[in-house]
Amino acid sequence: MTNQTSSSVVNIGVAMFSVADQDAALDFYSRVLGFEVRGDSRFGPEGEYRWLEVAPPGSTARLALNPPMGGTPGGGSIGVETADVASEHARLSALGGVDLDDLMEEVDGVPPMFALRDPDGNSVWVVQA
Repeated sequence: MTNQTSSSVVNIGVAMFSVADQDAALDFYSRVLGFEVRGDSRFGPEGEYRWLEVAPPGSTARLALNPPMGGTPGGGSIGVETADVASEHARLSALGGVDLDDLMEEVDGVPPMFALRDPDGNSVWVVQA
């Protein structure tokens, strides 16, 4: 398939997960995964809406944690990279209480990886960089 026009899009800046409770999601991503807050602001006529972004330290891409806009929270998936996937798996396993899959070893050139789920069922795939 040939692209007829060039896109002006140059980067994936923000991925979005729907979550039931933004404060609980913030706790999970900051305390368990070590992400930092990149944005936390209120908007709307009465400040009733909240835009919350987190990211791994040093990342240019961010993850927005939003209440569901119709439907139920969860069901999204992102991939994050680490230089030592086995150590990260061991760290998360030692925390306890994390919905964590077994480490998948490298197979046919596919890097080692594992998946975990946040409290709303969104998947985070941790992949060897």
